[in-house]
Amino acid sequence: MADGAQGRSEIRRLLGEQGHQPNQNYGQNFLVDPTVVADIVSVAQVEGRRVVEIGAGTGTLTRALAAVASEVVAVEIDRHLVPVLARETEGLNNVEVVCADATTLEFVATLRGDDWVMVSNLPYNVGTGIVLDALRAAPSIRRFVVMVQREVGERFLAQPGSKVYGVPSVIVGLHSRGRIALRVPRHVFEPAPAVDSVVVVLDRVEAPDESPEAITLAQAGFGQRRKMLRKSLKTVIDDPTSVLDAAGIDGTRRAEELSPGDYVDLARQWEKS
Repeated sequence: MADGAQGRSEIRRLLGEQGHQPNQNYGQNFLVDPTVVADIVSVAQVEGRRVVEIGAGTGTLTRALAAVASEVVAVEIDRHLVPVLARETEGLNNVEVVCADATTLEFVATLRGDDWVMVSNLPYNVGTGIVLDALRAAPSIRRFVVMVQREVGERFLAQPGSKVYGVPSVIVGLHSRGRIALRVPRHVFEPAPAVDSVVVVLDRVEAPDESPEAITLAQAGFGQRRKMLRKSLKTVIDDPTSVLDAAGIDGTRRAEELSPGDYVDLARQWEKS
């Protein structure tokens, strides 16, 4: 069981003492099952490593991470919860509490050094953007172990041809290799969300130099996903047919049929043109 993990009654007490109700604008669904907390820490494999946690809440996962990690930066946007988080982590010399909005946080400036792991029960309303932005702009975060809603996790790891394959799948595929490590039912949260969750593990890989251009092309293609690529890519390429031909890609294909590697090949030809 996770070190000092808070159960449902404990979290309700902590929130009640602060006069705090879960704020859905911040996507607050507090994890109240100590076994799930322990499972996340086990999957994260952060012994002796630096950890950044987004949406630290009342600190139940924070304390469990601090028991094994060398350093934990706990980020919480809700200023009403920060006193609870600070009190619950008091005396833990390897925990730094940061009151900030993770959607605008400068990870490079906040996280000193390299080899960080993001371990978080991410707010559902902003979780996708946080992960995708960090993959592209925060190379010091080498591993992501994040709880997201099941549909988001499946979209991250979707393969070409899948109905849920899209731009997030391309970004994840260019920057990482991933898997779903845990499936988490809705009843282990307070309050219970309307959806089930998964814990996704993403291990960073070195992305191709052309990744930004590949993502731009994917965004154009998926922006008009019902159209053939030779038409949907006209928003960014003057002569998409010639670029597609040079990349060996049939212009009658659609965006969801191309792998992340295909978009890289297309980006290389686009640069040459």
